[in-house]
Amino acid sequence: MSSGIRVAGLALRAEWTKLRTLPGTPWLLLAVIAATAAVSAAAAAAVSCPAGGCPVDPVKTSLTGVQAGQAVAAVVAVQAVSGEYSTRMMTVTLTAMPRRLAVLVAKAAVAGGLVLAVSVAGVGVSVLAGRLILPGHGFTVTHGYPALSLGDGPVLRAVAGSVLYLTLIALLSVGIGAALRDSAVAIGAVLGLLYLFPVVVGAVTDNAWRQHLQQIGPMTAGLDIQATADLRALPLTPWQGLGVLALWAFGALLLGAVVLHLRDA
Repeated sequence: MSSGIRVAGLALRAEWTKLRTLPGTPWLLLAVIAATAAVSAAAAAAVSCPAGGCPVDPVKTSLTGVQAGQAVAAVVAVQAVSGEYSTRMMTVTLTAMPRRLAVLVAKAAVAGGLVLAVSVAGVGVSVLAGRLILPGHGFTVTHGYPALSLGDGPVLRAVAGSVLYLTLIALLSVGIGAALRDSAVAIGAVLGLLYLFPVVVGAVTDNAWRQHLQQIGPMTAGLDIQATADLRALPLTPWQGLGVLALWAFGALLLGAVVLHLRDA
């Protein structure tokens, strides 16, 4: 037991050192915050509610930037794995740490932890921007829209869920990076999986099939966690949608673990 804990600790320390010392990592982490906050603020500034009953979910609008921040988070997480293959450092890593599953778990923990930390900042700034901007565009108490507050249960759920969403995207990306090994291919696969799914959904004319696709897509299902209005119209409940993304992340990590176990570095 103590030996396993020691191995896990060594693996975590090694992966933390490697990822934080990569030249691009700090800038990418700042980019997660910047992209999330900037796009969210722009989305909040672009909507208006001149009268009550506007068909806009102000909370989800204020969190629009998560859709941009996830792309940068995916790059950070993929680089944590596949970057070592491009530099041939993975052979050294696995020689020093033969327990391959421990290596993958450590990479997932470090990448996921870093994305979790910056997601808190990015999502927090996004909500603050929405709180400050939306009232000037008609989203006022008079029109039935109180100021955004974490004391409001649905708002808190959407905010916490958005942080978890970005963290799960990072774990999904670690798994795909471990399975595909090539950084460019893995990043393309993650972004295609995220952004092409909504395009396919939009192209499907059959309502039943469209709903099924929305229910299984990692992005379309996962972002249901942000909804605070008209919940009955969602294909899944907010937490069920996030659960679908969690299954995608678990499946990707499982695939990555199998490939890492079966193939040489």
